[in-house]
Parts: sequence; structure tokens; C-alpha cells
Amino acid sequence: MRTTLSLLFSLRKPKNYQSGEMPIYLRITVDGQRTEMAISRKCDPERWDAVTGRPIGSKVESRTLNAYLDDIQFKIHELQRRMSDADELITAETVKNRFVGKAEKARTLVAIFEDHNTKMKSLVGQEFEKSTLQRYETCLMHCKEFMQWQYNISDIPVTKINFAFLTDFEYYLRSVRKCGNNSAIKYIKNLGKIVRICLGNGWLTVDPYLNYKPKQKAVHREVLTKEELDRLSKKKFGVERLSTVRDMFVFCCYTGLAYVDVHKLKRSELVKGADGDLWIYTNRQKTDTLSRIPVLPTALSIIRAYEDHPQCVVKDILLPVMSNQKMNAYLKEIADLCKINKPLTFHIARHTFATTVTLNNGVPIESVAKMMGHTSIKTTQIYAKVMDHKISSDMQLLREKLAIG
Repeated sequence: MRTTLSLLFSLRKPKNYQSGEMPIYLRITVDGQRTEMAISRKCDPERWDAVTGRPIGSKVESRTLNAYLDDIQFKIHELQRRMSDADELITAETVKNRFVGKAEKARTLVAIFEDHNTKMKSLVGQEFEKSTLQRYETCLMHCKEFMQWQYNISDIPVTKINFAFLTDFEYYLRSVRKCGNNSAIKYIKNLGKIVRICLGNGWLTVDPYLNYKPKQKAVHREVLTKEELDRLSKKKFGVERLSTVRDMFVFCCYTGLAYVDVHKLKRSELVKGADGDLWIYTNRQKTDTLSRIPVLPTALSIIRAYEDHPQCVVKDILLPVMSNQKMNAYLKEIADLCKINKPLTFHIARHTFATTVTLNNGVPIESVAKMMGHTSIKTTQIYAKVMDHKISSDMQLLREKLAIG
């Protein structure tokens, strides 16, 4: 990147100055940013031209001082040329430090990434979830292994992170690590946060993501159909644990709550709304946004069934939700018993609420977004999947209108 450098020598009046020579200072300006330094020389203000920044006169002292100043100017311009050839970050401060022999601490990718992860770790539970930290730690691991694989190095100056680095890293994730498209793109985006930190601090001057436009592929989100949900809800199980897991799953199908949110749901979060009916007022743990959800009859019946459950009474929680791992394991068993040929996981309940229970029954997408605690309606649009029976119903109305016409 081309930089504009200018130099200006000037006199600076010392504190309590009376008369005599003044120290000469050099002002270095790079792209509008400036810094100054003393050059260990003095000059009488009577013999100084402030416009040219040089001593005047033909005496030996003036000629010698001019030669010294010219030498400094030549060395700094030469230093700028070498730094530019080496693709180093050129600022007023880095030029000054290099000229006086003060080595600037090199900013490297791994060091900055590790510092970011350490700070994030201290904020887990406040600003970030543990899963978010794990994703950044995994991304750092991939970066280290990529640099060893591609360049045979353990770290790299952040000034070397460019478009080629990103495309090579993406190729490594896809080919060596066998990451799918969306997983690879997520790691590239995680790295993007570290790059933004470098840009914000001035350690990197050109954004390598400027012309890098990775695209995530649309993911098919599995949901239960109305018929499958009815079959699951009415199924009688001889084992209590399966009945409990089924009830927790169905409850989320009619509230849209994610596992982590229903697991922490307190009795105090079940409140009477302005319409006189019961609502759930809870903050989503993932985004810390408020979800306000009217309690549908099916969900209310499940709440009533477990209000005296020992676990709910002792912990003051709304439902006895077990670990996510156990829930998902039991859901596989439930799917087999209900003849549901889908990889049933607890999160499918949230998808089912968005699609089968609400959107396909005419609930506006804005209302669904509010109930699900989405910060952007674009997130809700991912769930806006129209079922065949809804298309059939809409087309039947169209046939009737056309027949009347």
C-alpha cells in the first residue's frame, strides 16, 4: 500500500528559555499521522529559516548542520523504501522507532488470537457462552495447523494476512480437515473477528476480507409434520422416562424454546399477560433477547402435569428437563416407537414450532420472530418452510375462487 511521508525540521523553545540556541526537532508525518523526535543538534534562531526548516548562511557551522539534516532525511526515505519493499506496516511511529533503533514488538496472529480467547474465557457466562469460546479455540487450533502445513511456521505477522492466506486457509479446511462448506465458512468468519481487531488497532492497514465473499449453503432443517406431531403427542409409553422426554419435546414444539432455555425456565417466568392468559416471559440465553410466548393449551397441560414434580418443587423450575445428551438419546428411541423416520433431536422441536405450529397456521412471521427471540427477521425466514398440505390448502382456495369467477 502506497504511503505519503513528509519530514520537517523545526526549532523548539525549551522551558524557561531566555536566549541562545534551541534544540532541533524532526516531525515525521505519514498519511496525516505525525510524531516528533529530537535529533541531538541545536541552532541559533537568528540563523534558522522556519519555512525551509534549515539553517541559513554560508558559515562552516551552517553547512555542516545542513549536511547532517540532509543525511537524516535521506536515511529516513531509504528506510521507508525498504519497509515498503518488505511489505511492513508504515506509520509515523514505526518509521521513527526503526530510525532510532527501537524494535517494535511484532504483532502476530497466534499471539493476538490467544489474547482474544483469554479475554473471552473470562467473560464466559456474562457476555459469551462456553460453546462460543470452544468454537474460537478450535479455529485457533486450525490456524496453527494450517500455518504448519502451508508455510512450515508456527506463527505469522498479522501484516502477512491477505486474500491468499484466506483462500489457502479455506482450501485447507475443506481438503485436509474435511470440513463441510458451512463449517469452513464459520471458521473463516471466526478468523474475521481477529482481523477486525487488528484493523481497529492499526496493526493491519488493508482488510483481506475486502474481496473475499464466502457463501453459506442453505441447510435443510428437519421438522415434524402435523400428523407426526399428533402421533407423538398421543403415543402411550410404558416407561416413565420416555413419557417425560416426549412431554418436554412436545412442550417446546408449542413454545419454540431451545433446550438451554427450557432447561433454565423458572416458575416465575410463567406470568399472566395483558389478555388475561398465561405467557412465558424469558430471556434467550444465546442472544439475551426477551421472548414473550403465549402458552397454548397443549403446553399448559404439560405444565400442569409437572407442577408437583419433586425436581420442579425443589429447584423452583417449570419442568423436569434432563441433560441434552440423554434427551437426544431417548428421542431416537421415541422416534422408532412412533415410526417417525427422521433423525429426531431436541432442537427439531424449535423448528417444528416455527414451521408446523405457527407459520403454516397463518401466524405472521414478525410475531414468530418475536416469540422465538430472534434479533433479525432474516433468522426467522430460515424456518419459513411451507409444507405440502399448506400449499394444497392455498391452491384449493384459489380453485374455488377461479370456479366462482
